[in-house]
Amino acid sequence: MQAQGSDAVPTVETIVARMAQARAENRTHLRPYRVTRAYSLFGREKQTAKAEVIADVTFVPPNLKQYQIQQSNGTGLGEKIVRQMLDRETDIVKDHGSTDLSPANYEFRFRGQEDLGGHRCYVLELIPRRKERNLLKGRIWVDSATYRLRRTEGEPGKPPSWWIRDAHIVLVYEEVGGMWLQTSSESTANVRFLGEHTMVTHDVDYKFSELTTAAKTLSIPVRRFAGER
Repeated sequence: MQAQGSDAVPTVETIVARMAQARAENRTHLRPYRVTRAYSLFGREKQTAKAEVIADVTFVPPNLKQYQIQQSNGTGLGEKIVRQMLDRETDIVKDHGSTDLSPANYEFRFRGQEDLGGHRCYVLELIPRRKERNLLKGRIWVDSATYRLRRTEGEPGKPPSWWIRDAHIVLVYEEVGGMWLQTSSESTANVRFLGEHTMVTHDVDYKFSELTTAAKTLSIPVRRFAGER
């Protein structure tokens, strides 16, 4: 799709190709780090957390992720969901090509432009080419200047499990220490027999490996999803 005049935008094919270039460039900047991540599980009322979990996730490029639960409070359902999320995350990184935003995994359709957090973005519809739980049917917001992914929103191409249905996922990305990473998320689903639940996650701080030039910690502020879109 090609617009005319001063509002002209690249074709979908060009946007997707430039996204791939930005993603490949980002991978050259990846370095070992450990992130402390906070998880909060809410029921339908979304006022008081039913469970809170703190986990440390260690990443060593190109494809090694490990995690450790540091703290867990509230209902045991919270830790169970967190462990399933982290198990899936550690598996995905071993074969990122199977979930990349690429023509091999998705059909893309241009849906317009939007401002997101002060950044002009191209909005593309995602249509999975296979029914898999790690592929999302939804939309992505691509920075029109850098072609970096700023937001992903959608539903899994296949239900995550028998006891979780009607899942809706929002992923938010930011720059951390020269790397472009997912830093927060919000997932809402109906848990069989228990009703609607929402898991909100955000990265609290990062520690970079001493293998790099200097070890340092970067604090990331908590972001509320209501103001992201």
